[in-house]
Amino acid sequence: MGIGWKSALAVVILAVITGGTSAYAADPPRLHPLRLAEVVEILQSNNRDIRLARRAVDVARAINLSAAARPNPVLSAGTTAIDPRNPGAGALWSKPFDTVVQVSQLVERGDKRALRDEGTRLVAGASGDDLADVIRLQVRTGTALYYELLGAQARVRIADDTLELLARTVAAATLRLKAGDIAPSDLSRIRVDLLRAENDRSQAIAARERARADLAFALGLEGEAVSLEAVDPWPEVETVAMPGDVGAIVSARADVHAAATRVTAADKFRALARALRTRDVTVAAQVERYPGQVHENSIGVGVSVPLFLNYDYEGEIRRGEAEYLAAQDSLARVRAAALVEIRQAWSDLAAAQDRVRRFDRELLAEATRAAGAAEFAYRNGALGVIDLLDARRVLVATQVDAVSARADLGKAAAAWRAATQPKETTR
Repeated sequence: MGIGWKSALAVVILAVITGGTSAYAADPPRLHPLRLAEVVEILQSNNRDIRLARRAVDVARAINLSAAARPNPVLSAGTTAIDPRNPGAGALWSKPFDTVVQVSQLVERGDKRALRDEGTRLVAGASGDDLADVIRLQVRTGTALYYELLGAQARVRIADDTLELLARTVAAATLRLKAGDIAPSDLSRIRVDLLRAENDRSQAIAARERARADLAFALGLEGEAVSLEAVDPWPEVETVAMPGDVGAIVSARADVHAAATRVTAADKFRALARALRTRDVTVAAQVERYPGQVHENSIGVGVSVPLFLNYDYEGEIRRGEAEYLAAQDSLARVRAAALVEIRQAWSDLAAAQDRVRRFDRELLAEATRAAGAAEFAYRNGALGVIDLLDARRVLVATQVDAVSARADLGKAAAAWRAATQPKETTR
């Protein structure tokens, strides 16, 4: 009879534990194991920001095609000297109408076409560098989201283990209360911790689902969000030294290279604006037919040039100068931001490494020993339930903090790789 009562109590406790989370436990989705290398690969093809950056490269190349083309010739035709009251007799070709067919061609001077071609080609190259920078940033973001999910999964496991331990403790304490070994208040304290653990588990599950949704959005896999599961191990702690030639690393970055290329392009467009003061020439050749004249068919040529009497492109020239100076300022800003990013990334990585080492070498071991000693003392009546629960809370908090530290290390390592990555490796 006693054994049956214990079994029934265990069933009731488990029902209490799982009742609040049945939405997660019932019919779980088929998981999609995801490795970090797979995340990087999917980002290349599915990430929306990367795809938009590729479209921008296509647009810039198309603009270069237009800018490099020669102006098309113009064909024009016209007929004059038509008298509607006396159109003349005979065929249309023999009527006394003055018909002119002309072909004209704009001849650009001052190397305008070459400057347009060079400037837009440089802009297209800068767009390619922008694509490399977007890939760099999205890989960093995707890696951070991956480790966020890995940490959220670990926190759910810690919550499950804590809940299972407290459920067994409640069952054991209930039996001891029946035997008169503990006070009812001790059982109440354990039940309170059990309820708090249920809340912690619910929060951990919600955080895991948020992490899945964020990673799925970055990967363009929203329909698979509930099934994503990070399976890679935590990154190893590796000492990273600050490189000596930080300036060379800054210059090799895609964003800095794009800004420098835009300075060169702005210089070309500035020269193009100045070249507008070099007059273009339009040359024309024509054939004229006027039946009834001594010479019915004649040919002619013509040349036309603009007269800068009212405007000499001062606005375009000033705009070119201003955009060139703005491109130089932008380059200086991008270089400074890259330098700050590298130094901050190194500082964050060093701090994350120290934190993980401290957990691995001391904190986790000490918290585990303290909790084990408290369990032993409680079983032997040398420790009260309050001290036991405090020791367990410290162990759980330490485990959760250790998971957060490892996730922060993964994010910091990703930020360091992104900050020091040359543009050639992101193509």
